[in-house]
Amino acid sequence: MVKILKTYSFLWILLTASIAWSQNTEAIFKIGNDHYAQGRYQEAIDAYKRVLDLNQESAALYYNLANANYKLNNIGPTVFYYEKALQLDPSDSQIRNNAAFAENMKIDAIETMPVNAVKRWINKAITFLTVDGWAITAIVFVILFVLAFLGYYFGYGTGKKRVFFTLASLSLLLAIASLSFAYSAFAKAENDNPAIVFATETEVKSEPSLASTLAFKLHEGTKVQVLEEVNNWNRIQLIDGKTGWLPSEDIKLLQDF
Repeated sequence: MVKILKTYSFLWILLTASIAWSQNTEAIFKIGNDHYAQGRYQEAIDAYKRVLDLNQESAALYYNLANANYKLNNIGPTVFYYEKALQLDPSDSQIRNNAAFAENMKIDAIETMPVNAVKRWINKAITFLTVDGWAITAIVFVILFVLAFLGYYFGYGTGKKRVFFTLASLSLLLAIASLSFAYSAFAKAENDNPAIVFATETEVKSEPSLASTLAFKLHEGTKVQVLEEVNNWNRIQLIDGKTGWLPSEDIKLLQDF
């Protein structure tokens, strides 16, 4: 009996501490929102970062951080936090619109490599939901397939059977497509290591050395793919296919929390 009481007491303490901690982060987040509403954007940023320091993240938090940095014309952080928000909620149209608008802040205008229409559509579809989102969608369509198949198997009448058969076939195709998108999204995420340039201007070298030749220059807010890291240098690739080396301190990885 004593052991049971101790266990319940311990669980109660944990629950109480968890609720208090949650309320604390919500209070700080609200303080940040109040600062933002009153035009105190740096104070809002400081409050939002305090929430991050408590190991809490959300699409709304990153979105607000991006908006506050945008007001202060902080190009790198603006692009970075919009990208972080999209990682957590890629289907949010408001985040997408603001992120697209923030593109106008960038100095570097880099053309993407030509992609055919089909591949472009597939890439858009893959990034529309997260890996978990596509997996859940596949499960939903599998359930619909099973229900439709049962309706077809046990149904009476040619018309009803035809409807259930069509629904089952469509559900199966959509389940396979969703599963394929989930796998593609997972494979893309595994090989994806994006970063945002935070330096006002950085020189991209042909080799990981300050003495090597200059390949090209990049400016704050540009998104790159990190291919590898050697000492304090990162080999990066742009969307137009160009590669080079730049100091690790000049970029911030989007995978970092």
